[in-house]
Amino acid sequence: MNIRDAKNQIKNAVAAYLTKDELGRYVIPPHKQRPIFLMGPPGIGKTAIMEQVASELGIGLLSYSMTHHTRQSALGLPLIKQMEFEGKTYDISEYTMSEIIASVYEMMKNSGVQNGILFLDEINCVSETLTPIMLQFLQYKVFGRHEVPAGWIVVTAGNPPEYNRSVREFDIATWDRLKRVDVEPDFDAWKEYAYEIGTHSSIMTYLETKKNHFYRVSTTVDGKRFVTARGWDDLSQMIHIYEAKDIPVDNKLISQYLQDAEIARDFAIYYDLYNKYRSDYQIPSILAGQASAEIKNRAKRAKFDERYSLLGLLLESVMSEMKKTIEEDEILTELLVMLRQYKTVYQKDALGTFRSMIRSQETRYKNGMESRSLTDAQQIGITRLINILHEEEKAIQNHPQNDAFQVVKADFDARVGALMKMVKQTSGHVTNMFRFGDEVFPNGQELIILVTELTANPNCARFLGKYNIEEYFIHDKSLMFSQRQREILSQIEELKLD
Repeated sequence: MNIRDAKNQIKNAVAAYLTKDELGRYVIPPHKQRPIFLMGPPGIGKTAIMEQVASELGIGLLSYSMTHHTRQSALGLPLIKQMEFEGKTYDISEYTMSEIIASVYEMMKNSGVQNGILFLDEINCVSETLTPIMLQFLQYKVFGRHEVPAGWIVVTAGNPPEYNRSVREFDIATWDRLKRVDVEPDFDAWKEYAYEIGTHSSIMTYLETKKNHFYRVSTTVDGKRFVTARGWDDLSQMIHIYEAKDIPVDNKLISQYLQDAEIARDFAIYYDLYNKYRSDYQIPSILAGQASAEIKNRAKRAKFDERYSLLGLLLESVMSEMKKTIEEDEILTELLVMLRQYKTVYQKDALGTFRSMIRSQETRYKNGMESRSLTDAQQIGITRLINILHEEEKAIQNHPQNDAFQVVKADFDARVGALMKMVKQTSGHVTNMFRFGDEVFPNGQELIILVTELTANPNCARFLGKYNIEEYFIHDKSLMFSQRQREILSQIEELKLD
């Protein structure tokens, strides 16, 4: 299955394991909860989906790479303990608590989160001395005499043997105690995640036309050559930073992340061409509805590869605006709920109550970071919310207590006004993008691409679901009609009248 389906399988399993009955007991007792084993090639995004699952379920996440552990760190250190049996004293060997189990309890203590995922990566690549201990752990969820706390679900991951020489095969008895989920690289499934984190548009448009370059592992006389989802993700972040600092992005940088010389060179050539199109087509003028006749004529004459790059540049700009707008919208929506509550109690202690709200958000951030249950977007959102609250706190200090709510309301109204300007500008750019497409690519598949990519992007989908943009919905309906028409024609062709 692809990474998206694997994520849903794991999320559903964790939710099921955490389900309790009316007596507060786990419906599936902890000792019957099979550890989940995620099997897939390296760099496919296994750790990333665990972070998403933990965030979406609001539980903790503790990750370990088992290749970094020894027998002592996993099992604990031996110690001698005296015990009395039938009047006689005996020396008994025990083990201190495992570093891994202790870390679970430490996270519970520091974050206040009682449920979570213990994610053990590279589980089938442990050392020979650690293998028996890991097999025992997979079967009974204990290291020595110390068990994983109830409410913590064990999820493990490993690579197939063809990707790692140190892989150790499990026996049937072990496999029969695991819930195995096999995952394969799939660009279309990865694309949703890539849009969510803002993967560079040059990478998205390149891979859309060369999906076979998304994930590749091969063995040559010179050794392993590989390109992974992790490589594209890390390269994207570096390109964003290099562009912001006006540092050239060249093949030397690209080949550090795409460790297949052919693909690295091919993407480097494409990236240079992509930047040339960015300069030549003057994207801001198109989105402002002021594209020159020269630009329109060039787009009409362009080959599909150039057209696709142009679409990527247009989408990159409007998607970025939509992302910023919807993030601001979500922050203000959360702030609105808080201010409504503040309105009912502020007269008792205007400043103290407001500071209590700030402390609550700071605790939320601290616990979320401690439990690793916050995505990058959530971290940024909560930090931005705290900063807004601090700004409003300063404003309250300079006014009488009875005016406190009116002060924060005025600030909130100003922020909503700024948001509406962002919405208007973004909506106008989307409208102009479609109008440009109608004029330059009438009845072409380019318009279908614009609709499809906007719909596939989670941030854009949220924006379009909340703010009506007529041009988008006109083309969306046209696309749905066209798809339905093709389905009907396909069904007619399959009919046999003889």
